[in-house]
Amino acid sequence: MSTDEAGSDRHSEQTTVLPETAAQLVELERLQQALTESEERAKSHWEQYLRAVADLDNIRKRAAKDIEAANRYGLEKFAQELLPVRDSLELAVQNAEKAADIRSLKQGQDATLQLLVKALEKLGIVTINPQGEPFDPARHEAMLAQPSNTAEPNSVLQVIQPGYELNGRLLRPARVIVSKAP
Repeated sequence: MSTDEAGSDRHSEQTTVLPETAAQLVELERLQQALTESEERAKSHWEQYLRAVADLDNIRKRAAKDIEAANRYGLEKFAQELLPVRDSLELAVQNAEKAADIRSLKQGQDATLQLLVKALEKLGIVTINPQGEPFDPARHEAMLAQPSNTAEPNSVLQVIQPGYELNGRLLRPARVIVSKAP
């Protein structure tokens, strides 16, 4: 046999694929397809994650700027409400010597006090005046306990100094005298 005949014999042989091998090749192709799809989903999820992290970082930065602005300019409304009270007090001091009588001074003081009360109300500051109410240690500070025949025990007999709340939060407790049994 010549080399040409041997080479042609090799070409004439067909490669036969066994059924088990064909099934393995199909399974391998399916697994490669599934892997490619999974890699694409993972890449998509990673990109979504990076966007979410960036968004969260932007929200944090924006919130920090908002907090800084609130701290810096938060007292602006408070100051605007108190400026008329200051103006009224300055006017009262300037005109005190010129006042004809004490009644006009008292009226000026009352007007200034009303300006202050209205300013505090606009800011959400509420006065706690618990006269006659049951004593509440969360909102009242007992300065003295005094026996009383007329008041219920453990009730507020007298308010020494009113308390204040800002939007439901205690700023200062009311200082009170509390009744006790005689």
